[in-house]
This record gives sequence, structure tokens and C-alpha cells, in this order.
Amino acid sequence: MEPGLAARLLDTESLARLTALADLDPTLVVDDFRTPAAAAALRETEVLLSCWGCPPLDEAVLAAAPRLRAVVHAAGSVKHHVTEACWERGIQVTSAAWANALPVAEYTVAAVLAANKQLLRLSADYRRRRAPYDWQAAYREVGNYRRTVGIVGASRIGRRVLELLRPHDLDLLLHDPYVDRAEAARLGARAVPLDELCAAADVVSVHAPELPATRHLLDRRRLGLMRAGATLVNTSRGSLVDQEALTAELVSGRLDAVLDVTVPEVLPADSPLYELENVLLTPHIAGSLGGELHRMAAAAVDELARYAAGLPFAHPVLAQEVRRSA
Repeated sequence: MEPGLAARLLDTESLARLTALADLDPTLVVDDFRTPAAAAALRETEVLLSCWGCPPLDEAVLAAAPRLRAVVHAAGSVKHHVTEACWERGIQVTSAAWANALPVAEYTVAAVLAANKQLLRLSADYRRRRAPYDWQAAYREVGNYRRTVGIVGASRIGRRVLELLRPHDLDLLLHDPYVDRAEAARLGARAVPLDELCAAADVVSVHAPELPATRHLLDRRRLGLMRAGATLVNTSRGSLVDQEALTAELVSGRLDAVLDVTVPEVLPADSPLYELENVLLTPHIAGSLGGELHRMAAAAVDELARYAAGLPFAHPVLAQEVRRSA
């Protein structure tokens, strides 16, 4: 776990519940399993409470933790620390990914609704003019009524975004190779090929996992299919979009973007994306931030309580799901 994260993650209530449920030292936060303190703790550990920054649980770590039976992850993806050795040993795994998905979905929905209202361009225009103007005439095509929104990936976040967008008067499109038309309809969307989605949508929002097969899923050609004035929202991973091609589209002004993730994760200081009026750039904060961390902690403590009571995890992570998820 990253230094300092435990204090931000665990509010007073969750810490009290945690200490009542388990024999633990709340001051012991480990980011290196090779230290003497970590090695001593591992020898007695039955359940590992992990979060962002947890080192990989490889064969050497597992050998030093003969009593380890479960990993409770108070964050999203477990791909960075739960290794094949964990699955082979039969260790139970649970994650608070569902809790972390909620703020990402909320951020996305806010971005979609703001994009269709063209708030970025309107705000910049108003800042320049500083005078009365016929905004109705100039922006007669804006608004969310009957706009088309394309969701790329029916992930946990993608499904929540669809759920939150359903009450609005929008045409929702979905592309996911694992979702058929019937399931898409149940989610309130219409299943379409990715090229069709890119060409039809006023806003394209990316929620697919980061896999070798999804690198540059939105490449130069697909970005070129997007209609002029459309907005790309990316809260997934920067690698899913050809950043060089996207930057060219944004600099030209043909497309708009809301980007919470980029490649590299922190752009160079001279990147034009920092200054463009048609780009909203945020530093990978769509997920749990501030007080939202406490929801993940509460979710993890709930799972620990279920384990202590001999109940199955409410949100188990399965090996076959991890291999094709974020």
C-alpha cells in the first residue's frame, strides 16, 4: 500500500470496525514484502488487506505467507499484485472495484452532459466576448435532447454509465465484443460495431480494459470517423487511444475531449493539451478521490466481515475475469 494511503483510506468508523474484526496493527503499512517487519507479519497473515501500490504476491511472497487464504483489495483492479501463483494456490480474492466504479461513472456522465452542451467552447467564447451576444443563434445545435452517446466497453463502469444516462433523452450505443444485442437492449443501449459507433456518436466514452488487443483501439482511422465537433471522453487508460492522432485532431479543433488518462500518465509540460480550449484535462482523478476513498474502505471491511463470519465474498474476483478485465 502506498505510504500515507492508509490514513486517507480508513475513516474512524472503518478503522474501528476493522480492528474489531481482525487481529492487526493498524500502524503497519507495507509497500515492500522483503523487510523484516513485513516478513514477520506475513508468517501469521490469513487475510491481506491491499490497496494501490501493493507489491506483487509472487511465489516467493506466498512461500513466506503459509497461512494466507484471502486478499481483500480496497481499490479497483487486482491485476498488478494478484499473480497466477495466487490463483494456483486457491487464494480467495475480492475487490472494491464496484465502489471505485461509482465516481468514475459519475465523472463520465457529468462529462457527457457537459460535452453535449458544449460548455468548454461556450465558456471560452463568453470569456472572449464579455458582451451581449445571440447565444441561441450561435449555438443552435447544442444540447442533450436526442443526442447520440457511444459507450465503448460494457465494463462495470460502462454499465453504470449506461444506467445513469438512461433517464436522459439520449440515443445510447454500445460496443463490446462480449455483449450481444439482447443484453445491450437490457442495458438500454443498441449494440453496434465500433466503426459505426464512432461515426454516429456525438460523444464517445471509453470504458474498455487495457489489454494487448485494445491498444490503440481508437486509432487514427477511427478517430477520423468521428463527426466534426464530437467529443471523446476517456476515463479508462490512455493506451486505448492513439494519442498522437488524437492530439492532431484536438489541435485542429475538429474534435473535443475530456481526458482523465493519457500516455504518458503525466503529459510533458509542453504538451498542447494543457492549453487547448476544447480539451478538459484532469490528472487521473475520475476514480475515488478524497472522501470517496472511504467508500472503498467500507466495502473492504464489509468483505472482511463476511470472511470472518464464514460467508462467501459478495464481490469475488475470479481468475477468468481478471484475464480480460482492466
